[in-house]
Amino acid sequence: MDIPKRIMPNAIIQTRDLTIGYVTRKRPRPVQIRLSLEVFRGEMVCLIGPNGCGKSTLLRTLAGLQPSLRGEIRIDNLPLGKQSLINKARLLALVLTDRVEVSNLTVFNLVATGRNPYTDWLGKLSEHDKELINTALLQVHLEGYANRFINELSDGERQRAMIAKALVQDTPVILLDEPTAHLDINNRVEVMMLLHELARRTNKAIVLSTHELDLALQTADKVWLMTPKRGIAVGTPEDLILTNRFQAVFANNSFRFDPSTGNFVVKHVETLHLVCLKTLGKGNRTYWTERALVRNGYQISSDAPILITIDEAADSWLITKDDQNLVCFSVQELLLQLDKRYLSYL
Repeated sequence: MDIPKRIMPNAIIQTRDLTIGYVTRKRPRPVQIRLSLEVFRGEMVCLIGPNGCGKSTLLRTLAGLQPSLRGEIRIDNLPLGKQSLINKARLLALVLTDRVEVSNLTVFNLVATGRNPYTDWLGKLSEHDKELINTALLQVHLEGYANRFINELSDGERQRAMIAKALVQDTPVILLDEPTAHLDINNRVEVMMLLHELARRTNKAIVLSTHELDLALQTADKVWLMTPKRGIAVGTPEDLILTNRFQAVFANNSFRFDPSTGNFVVKHVETLHLVCLKTLGKGNRTYWTERALVRNGYQISSDAPILITIDEAADSWLITKDDQNLVCFSVQELLLQLDKRYLSYL
């Protein structure tokens, strides 16, 4: 029996043989060459890579803000380079890194500018336009903020207002350049989760560049992993990790990527200080204790002269050396007592 082929949807963004870069002194200066990329509706794609590899150049080229050196970009099967400005504005919305600094402009009026490609030269809003604006504010969790002034908002609220503006532009594609650049950790997480949710709920293709590697690995449907002058590896975060491509791009003498946890681990200088760890019960103390020990120059060894017993139930650490015991009740106290005992031992 023939196995039916999986029917794949048409890509909303397609690049073919795309070369991006600049022209200086009438000579092309390519940054990335021959890129063939696809993005589908409902996907959030995170573009990540070291500084200088061309992330912003690629986004600007995809947005039509700068010409490609070669190749073609198609949005919804239309060649981007042949579209008028108004058609481009109806195909894709762009949210840049620049922080919005305006006074006497309400959230509603800012978001309303996203309807400019559809209004007349006076910018008069229809009831449909107003409905889209209110819906967008609801989608980014800014309901009740319509009459607030932009300069009264937090950085996270401003960014959500900019995302709402992109939503009401009613395009199949939204591009964002470092959308979490000015945000604290709470807002960085919220914005990344919001964008992932919006891609699924609105069936839009969302492509963003980011340095938030840990958040990208947790929220992206696909990752475009860009390397300097070596193209882009495309895949789910898990596939790029399992094939060691992620580790290879971010190889560094000061840190390493741990594929078992998805975290970057600082490489601390090792010393001759050895300790043995033993855990009673289940919990998180072993992981965090080991991190603190390694950071402070200790190495875990089964035949070390000092034993640390972690008691998860009692929230304590027991240091044993030469049949002498000392109980500690914090990592800070453990490190302090451990240093004293090692100094006396050595």
